[in-house]
Amino acid sequence: MTSAREIAAAVRSGASTAVEAVTAALARIERVDPVLRAFAEVWEEEALRGARAVDERIAAGEHLPLAGVPIGVKGRRGLRGAGPLIAAGCVPVGATAVPGPGTAWQTWGLGRYGRTVNPWRYDRTPGGSSAGSAAAVAAGLVPLATGSDGAGSVRIPAAWCGVVGLKATNGRLPSADRTGLAAPGVLTRCVADAEAYWRVVDGPAETAGTAGTAGGRERRTPTALWSPDLGFADPDPEPVALARAAARRLADAGAVRLLPPGRPLRLEDPGPAWLALRGGGDLGTAARVRAVNDRRLTALFRRADLLLTPTTPCAAHGHDGPGDRYSTALTWAFNLSGHPALSLPAGLGRDGCPVGLQLVAAPGREELLLAVAGSARC
Repeated sequence: MTSAREIAAAVRSGASTAVEAVTAALARIERVDPVLRAFAEVWEEEALRGARAVDERIAAGEHLPLAGVPIGVKGRRGLRGAGPLIAAGCVPVGATAVPGPGTAWQTWGLGRYGRTVNPWRYDRTPGGSSAGSAAAVAAGLVPLATGSDGAGSVRIPAAWCGVVGLKATNGRLPSADRTGLAAPGVLTRCVADAEAYWRVVDGPAETAGTAGTAGGRERRTPTALWSPDLGFADPDPEPVALARAAARRLADAGAVRLLPPGRPLRLEDPGPAWLALRGGGDLGTAARVRAVNDRRLTALFRRADLLLTPTTPCAAHGHDGPGDRYSTALTWAFNLSGHPALSLPAGLGRDGCPVGLQLVAAPGREELLLAVAGSARC
């Protein structure tokens, strides 16, 4: 699969056209989606019309950083948040699958042909709720798809489909979620494409290579702390081992310097607070949990630039549901706190399915996440 940056470079140079790139994506979707079921809708006529408009803009001399890149947008309302991407030259080709109405658990998607499958194993879920976006990117139907993350809805499917998933700092980009728990995000096959997305949606980049504040401080290797469980979760051994090995690879590549463990991080379980903010519990408890965790995370990010954890406590489950296991155990703490986070492929489990390494940074430090993750060359 050609990356988003490669497609855009070819279209800008005249080596290819947006119409050619979009036509190829539509052909892949027509061929694969009856099995993958990653799309709820495909907008063939609108996409080709949009591609022709991009080619006209290029011919007129306009510089488009993502010229002709075919993208999926999360759900039928996904176009609402895609304005900056379309302005940059992206062409939406369809709405990706999300959970159906009345779903008690959000780790699957409902596409136009039925329930979305995991590209690595069709008997497993891709995760959710950005299910179709993750599956479409992992299977190479599109190089980039949008997501939104209210409890791990970008990071969990990214981990289980073996792609990159970025959740922005809560409140940094527009979100329709009135609770403040959800933030926009993106799913890509490579970190460079996630970086290209971020430059478009956020504008001028911060100074990512410094561990201190921007403003000319000496560049140094970012420091990182490892936590297998955030002090409250009970993850399975295999995702922990694979994520820990991925963290060590980052250190071996010189992308981070792992700090000695010291006193382990112990957050309060964010589950009751998250559920309360969604309208299902005591708001006083939510405020207490949030205050405690915010203090502990603030202290952690005084010691280190990054927190590294497994993305999920378990491997991708079957289509009959997760049972009593919350796949959000290691992700929704950072929806409650608002920190930016990224899931990076960490390897394959014994079942042949991917798991992820989660990188968490201080608020507003998405560029640092992307810079560190980029050394993994996923």
